[in-house]
Amino acid sequence: MSEFEIGNLLYLILLGSVLVFWVFVQNREKLGQKLQQMVVWGLIFLGTIAAIGLWEDIRRTVIPTQAVFAEEGRIELPRSPDGHYYATVDLNGVPTRFVVDTGATSIVLTLEDARRAGMGEDGLIFFSEAMTANGPVRTAPVTLKSVAIGPFVDRDVPAFVNEGEMEQSLLGMSYLQRYARLEISDGRLVLER
Repeated sequence: MSEFEIGNLLYLILLGSVLVFWVFVQNREKLGQKLQQMVVWGLIFLGTIAAIGLWEDIRRTVIPTQAVFAEEGRIELPRSPDGHYYATVDLNGVPTRFVVDTGATSIVLTLEDARRAGMGEDGLIFFSEAMTANGPVRTAPVTLKSVAIGPFVDRDVPAFVNEGEMEQSLLGMSYLQRYARLEISDGRLVLER
């Protein structure tokens, strides 16, 4: 904590102490009732803090996830609250979360996702370059043994590993064009083979 944050914390503790003291002094004769009310408000406060802390877990269970309809040859990806479409793809057998990016030419992996998929940094040679919104970045071309969403498996898929900082791996057009149809409607991205 910085000195500024410590000062703010001490100020809030002092202010809270003064308010609690004032409540006790004003309501000496109804002290039992006031203690009950304070306990109720304390529990409400703790419940609110717990709900905020668990919000991500709650949201994941309420928000729809990707659906694979193997018999129909269709994958449906719901739009995320941030406006993007995300897909969980088995990359060399390892589940990996991608953002679907129709503006990306290829599959582009973060260094961490490449490591998880079995590609060590020692084997990566960053000799190619890609243009991003933040300028040029060095990339290493790789071949993915398998890329699978549900029963749809593609083998020996070319991709790139980004040497720069990237929050999420990108599922670009070189993979998406393997599907016969790509449609966005009603808050869903539909891929069909």
